[in-house]
Amino acid sequence: MSERYNTTAYLKKGEGRTLKKGGLWVYDNEIDRIEGDFAPGDILSVRDFDGYFMGYGYINPASKIRIRLLSRHEENKITPEFIRKRVEAAWEYRKTVIDTSSCRLIFGEADYLPGIVVDKFEDVLVVESLTLGIDLLKMQILDAIREVLSRDGVQIRGIYERSDAKVREQEGMQRYKGFIGEPFDTKIRIVENGVVFNVDVEDGQKTGFFLDQKNNRAAIQRLCKDKKVLDCFTHTGSFALNAGIAGAREVLGVDASDLGIEQAKENASLNHLENTVSFRVADAFDLLPELERQGEIYDVVILDPPAFTKSRNSVKNAVKGYREINLRGMKLVKDGGYLCTCSCSHFMDPELFAKTIKEAANGAHKRLRQVEFRTQAPDHPFVWTGEENSYYLKFYIFQVIDEK
Repeated sequence: MSERYNTTAYLKKGEGRTLKKGGLWVYDNEIDRIEGDFAPGDILSVRDFDGYFMGYGYINPASKIRIRLLSRHEENKITPEFIRKRVEAAWEYRKTVIDTSSCRLIFGEADYLPGIVVDKFEDVLVVESLTLGIDLLKMQILDAIREVLSRDGVQIRGIYERSDAKVREQEGMQRYKGFIGEPFDTKIRIVENGVVFNVDVEDGQKTGFFLDQKNNRAAIQRLCKDKKVLDCFTHTGSFALNAGIAGAREVLGVDASDLGIEQAKENASLNHLENTVSFRVADAFDLLPELERQGEIYDVVILDPPAFTKSRNSVKNAVKGYREINLRGMKLVKDGGYLCTCSCSHFMDPELFAKTIKEAANGAHKRLRQVEFRTQAPDHPFVWTGEENSYYLKFYIFQVIDEK
């Protein structure tokens, strides 16, 4: 990557509305002209139609999001010192708001480093680089993380890259996964909310473990003592084991993935919960009606499905999925029991998700008493700006009451 500060992208008159609200993205149709030479991934300046400075960002002609800003101040050019300050700010924030033994260290646009995610699992980093411009800055960012964390006595022993998301292809990049530096054992043991997990950073989903639900998993513990619990879409057993460690009488975790259930069983053994927490490979959409026919009833039902939609075009089908799974889940909750339900889809906005749950309750002839509404853990922050808003996780706890 080179820095071409004499190269400038000028916006069309009336464009750049999201930038002016604090956003970081410039779309291809917002650009009037580019003066100067550049190569894909280069950093250049962005100015409004009248020459007013808007920021420095990296450009990729292959992407509909043509430029992503890194700095909004003309004096703050993109140097190694600038990158280090971004990393310092991200680390100081996380030390303030969450247990940092395992956490998300860098969350793309929310940490003003668009296109990159870095998760810390004890002394291992997992990096996901999604855009060309940030890929060219990746090693500077990782070097800065090592330096900043070492000042607090945190030594990183290894880095694994999980840049295997399909979205890289939209940037004209190939998917990639592998070690950065020396190889190491990619099975990492972490402790979260008192529960021990083995995390597979090489072959697990995303970066190996869903850290965004950390505080929500802790929140369900108080509901589960001496209770019968059903955890659907359990992945590697995270909610189920939080219920078990809290003293649940009986827990069933369900997931369609054989590998996920195998790992969940291993995690249950690590926590000496194999006699309390059991797991089953099944499609929740098929299993829940079967459990209802069998007359099963639970004190607590947890629904943590994958994103049913990853685009606006499929939101209608996603609504059907969320409505069905919530209706079936509610029918399995005893009168006065609890439903914990969530959506991790950015495109399933909070209002639509709430409306869908209400429709499910009507269909199930249940009344819902809201206990609390939660979002993603604070190491996955969201900034109230434009379209790149990183708010995606909605998590409700309800008391379920039969209509009488």
